[in-house]
Amino acid sequence: MPAEKSKNKRPEGIVYSTNPDFKYDFGTEQEQETLPPAQQNLRVMLDRKLKGGKKATLITGFSGSASDLASLAKQLKNLCAAGGTSDNGEILVQGDFRQKILDYLLKKGYKAKLAGG
Repeated sequence: MPAEKSKNKRPEGIVYSTNPDFKYDFGTEQEQETLPPAQQNLRVMLDRKLKGGKKATLITGFSGSASDLASLAKQLKNLCAAGGTSDNGEILVQGDFRQKILDYLLKKGYKAKLAGG
């Protein structure tokens, strides 16, 4: 763990600069802009692989910032009274709530459909 911290403090490849005005750009990532709900192309499917064989509802295709994804995930988890997680444009809600989540997303104006049989 300490090696990772030191890697963040000193960028790879630059050890020392003689230029007194040198400032290294750490490459701060810009958050992706969230598309409006009508332009989101969401897929709602049942997943049994991620939770060790237990049923979970997986929502994929979200394009936007991590905070907006987390906000939508929280709304869906509250709707279903279930746990879950969100990461990399995907939301995972524990349990089979495909139809309930699909109805909610359509009511909120998202372009969503059932996928995966």
